Amino acid sequence: TREMFPGRPIDAITNGVHAVTWTAPPFRELYDRAVPGWREDPSRLAAVAELDPGAIAAAHAQAKLRLVEEVNARAHAGFDPGVFTIGFARRFTAYKRPMLLFHDLDRLRAIARARGPLQIVIAGKAHPRDVEGQRLLEQVVAAQRALRPDVSVAVLPNYGLALAGILTAGVDLWLNTPRPPWEASGTSGMKAALNGVPQLSTLDGWWVEGHEEGVTGWAIGGDGRPPEARSDEDDAAELYETLETTILPLYHGARDRWNAVCRSTIARNGARFHTHRMLREYLERAYAAAPVGARR
Repeated sequence: TREMFPGRPIDAITNGVHAVTWTAPPFRELYDRAVPGWREDPSRLAAVAELDPGAIAAAHAQAKLRLVEEVNARAHAGFDPGVFTIGFARRFTAYKRPMLLFHDLDRLRAIARARGPLQIVIAGKAHPRDVEGQRLLEQVVAAQRALRPDVSVAVLPNYGLALAGILTAGVDLWLNTPRPPWEASGTSGMKAALNGVPQLSTLDGWWVEGHEEGVTGWAIGGDGRPPEARSDEDDAAELYETLETTILPLYHGARDRWNAVCRSTIARNGARFHTHRMLREYLERAYAAAPVGARR
């Protein structure tokens, strides 16, 4: 933008999501008790850093049970609330790379055998004129069938706001795999963060700001190479490696540390990436600084 408009002052304000809307009922109840005033000022969620991680885990267990019930009702998938669950839900289009997780089905099966069972819930729609996006959705459905019975995959139809809220709150890990630098911002991971769900994502969009390795989640492509130097094969291999050697061992073998990651996800990202902060920044950095005649 600065190259397009040389000499003009160009700044950036990161998106946010409405905290109360995207916080699941169990977490609303927890925050109402532990963080007075969070509804009016979600930045106060930074105080969650002092909460017992077990309280976060208990709230998440309720949100996860709601997700499992919804998935089983919609897809008869036989999901189990005791199984590690990955969520991916967004518009189906090529740069979002919905097939990256399914790049190597044998590797995914091997991870499930070595590190414990996996459940994957997929939702989203392709634009009616996005033929490639529709084809990708068909490929995901084919992968779902091919992975049976080693890895349970549920592909949910009729994706909308209500379902998005259940998914972002109830999964154990939120997956986002856009091809950098195509993601303008992305907000689904912000919704997950409000509910203590860490993210595994390529370093693009808001995740460039929200990512703290092992604190708020994990990055794909953090080796310093430019995006054009990395292939889908590179990113898929790193996704599998991080899942197998870092995320699943933490979840299954060090649950206290896992719960601490969930807590810091709220305290650092839930407390920051919300619309209250976004609008305040617009008021202070954009509208207040604009000439009177330009404030339209």
